[in-house]
Amino acid sequence: MEHNNNNNNNNEKIPSAPNGSKKHKKSSGLTCFAPQEWNLEDGSQPPVTCSLMPTPPPIPLAKKIGAEFIGTLILIFSGTATAIVNQKTNGSETLIGCATSSGLAVMIIILATGHISGAHLNPAVTISFAALRHFPWKHVPMYIGAQVMASICAAYTLREVFNPIMSGGVTVPTGGYGQAFALEFIISFILMFVVTAVATDTRAVGELAGIAVGATVVLNILIAGPITGASMNPVRTLGPAIVTNNYKDISVYLVAPILGALAGAGAYTAVKLPEEDDVNAKTNIFSNHPSFRSNQPSFRS
Repeated sequence: MEHNNNNNNNNEKIPSAPNGSKKHKKSSGLTCFAPQEWNLEDGSQPPVTCSLMPTPPPIPLAKKIGAEFIGTLILIFSGTATAIVNQKTNGSETLIGCATSSGLAVMIIILATGHISGAHLNPAVTISFAALRHFPWKHVPMYIGAQVMASICAAYTLREVFNPIMSGGVTVPTGGYGQAFALEFIISFILMFVVTAVATDTRAVGELAGIAVGATVVLNILIAGPITGASMNPVRTLGPAIVTNNYKDISVYLVAPILGALAGAGAYTAVKLPEEDDVNAKTNIFSNHPSFRSNQPSFRS
């Protein structure tokens, strides 16, 4: 902070805060005063503020795993239940209804648990984040285990609620194996490209991550829903397949989403703009002229 005192006043003692000022103490020991002017004999000081925030405490791994389990359970139950209801009512939900249900489920779960576990909800997302070093590999087995268990629990719950369960909302290709594999790869690529953008890039509007990812899920189901069921998620298929004992072409849904997600995450990383700190460092080393980016407005607070 800069002060407007002259050099000959350097030794003057700065008066304490007036009675009307509110003192706030941070956990780091820093004392801050509310932004209001101090009336001094030689003029008024500019408002004094403090922007240093205490570091939030680390989230225990057990809480992360619990949030991941609950979030995946809600997602699998919601998306699969809509498909079962649509089948029971002879298509009353329609493709748009099924797509909207899954998109809304993803959106609300990200908003509800994203700050706890990251709301991966998908082994393909977890593996892709770990491959890009945005997530520790040592936590990958526990996250995937929680996701698989949540999928199985959701599928057994659906069997008890919707009896008979009919096809059970299992995602089964209606076309050829190659076509199904290609579609699952493509829509998983699109999904992970968007997820990587909103989750790892500081320039993206992170507050809208839930809306962006949910909208991407809706789009992908409208594209591939009639042909593959638009799984994009190995556990979306695995749980219902276990409960109904229907494993037809299950390798499509276990392999293609992971490969597509890895490709999507890698593609965004390749086109991602460098961080501002890196750009400024390179500018200071190689040139004395300011970059054009320094004059661009920032839309993040």
